[in-house]
Amino acid sequence: MEIKAIKASDTWQIRHEVMWPDQPFEFVQLEEDESGFHFGVFIENKLVSIVSCFISDEEMQFRKLATLESYQGKGIATALLHFVLNFAREKGVKKVWCNARKNKSDFYKKLGLQPVGEIFTKAGVEFVIMSVWL
Repeated sequence: MEIKAIKASDTWQIRHEVMWPDQPFEFVQLEEDESGFHFGVFIENKLVSIVSCFISDEEMQFRKLATLESYQGKGIATALLHFVLNFAREKGVKKVWCNARKNKSDFYKKLGLQPVGEIFTKAGVEFVIMSVWL
């Protein structure tokens, strides 16, 4: 398993396939993608998991953490999130947060993130903001 920086456009296929397959492909292309940091996990040179990070002042939001279905449950997203948290520390970030799908919140809790705020809905999916102070 290798984690490395990738281009925003490299994230779009996995974002679409894993997170929003019922939406148009353009739905997963973020306006702010070009200002973010994007990372991918490669297994045998195949991109299998992705995340995008956006830093503002001393906070970093990670978005679109997704792993191809056949690679889920193998610790890949956990390794990627540990990488992201270390990246945030290196950048001097104090707080890391995400809009977590409500049904995935237990995954984030295991990694130290806690829910903050109310549940909200986007495109029919329930989310909760989760964060961790570094």
